Amino acid sequence: MGTLVAPPTRSFLARVRRGLMGGVLLLGDDWLSRSTATTVTRELQQAACVRGEPLLIGVDQEGGIVRRLYWAPPTEAEADVRSAADARAQGTGAASALASVGIDVDFAPVVDTPSSNANFLGSRAYSHSRTRNAKLASAFVKGLQASGAVAGTAKHFPGLGLAGGNTDDGRIVIDSPAWKLREGLVPFQAAVDAGVKLVMVGTGIYPKLDPSGKPAAFSPTIIGILRKQLGFTGVTVTDSLTAPAATAISDAAAKAEMAGSELLLYGDESASERAYSSLVADAARRPALRARLAQAAGRIRTLKASLAASGGPSCSG
Repeated sequence: MGTLVAPPTRSFLARVRRGLMGGVLLLGDDWLSRSTATTVTRELQQAACVRGEPLLIGVDQEGGIVRRLYWAPPTEAEADVRSAADARAQGTGAASALASVGIDVDFAPVVDTPSSNANFLGSRAYSHSRTRNAKLASAFVKGLQASGAVAGTAKHFPGLGLAGGNTDDGRIVIDSPAWKLREGLVPFQAAVDAGVKLVMVGTGIYPKLDPSGKPAAFSPTIIGILRKQLGFTGVTVTDSLTAPAATAISDAAAKAEMAGSELLLYGDESASERAYSSLVADAARRPALRARLAQAAGRIRTLKASLAASGGPSCSG
């Protein structure tokens, strides 16, 4: 996915027209007014449709302190959600607002279960109870995806509730026992059972789940838990690959894809552009990577078609 923190430049739109990205992540929370968001998404999709395939356009619209569309729901932080009905209403409101400006992916809800008040997620998480989080996350997903035009994302698999810091800021090793980590999968399972379209795989390191020490987004073992144990069949998306644990990995884009990640997110556009070039070069000499990319593209295109069929972005007409 390409990354924008301001309206697209001519060169960015040219990259879209050449088919060099499958989606765009809109970052920042002070420039996406309703009119600007509408104009930007229209420009992006017009460029994409030169090649006949719409983009996925996503934002982190969690509510509270992480709310890219400052004028749109969720108006409440997850920690302030009172009930399943409230969570569902927040999701429904978010979907309506996002769809109205041409955004079809919400990188929410956070379904991690913090172990204490000291956890960095703070109000971004529903509660310290995995069963409550499962109930509220499921309700939010159902509300968000009810129209079919906006996809939700459960994050950050397999959970950052036991993390000692933010993976965006440092290399974070979560050395908790496997049984404790698996307890934190309960809300993810609920989101999967609710039909969530995407799951974001984090860049934390979980030695008790994967002794290799690979960050989760680079771990076939951890992504295998999501696919085989939780039964997830949708699209996997990485947390930011400009995070320290990811930037330390050579040929990171190819390694993430081979591990089972599909949509690749970066915190800045220059990193995204470099990663694309690296991935193309790696794929040219690796048949197994080309086959894996075809599988990933198939899942992403299935998601795009599903969203388009319900009134989301399309290149028809």
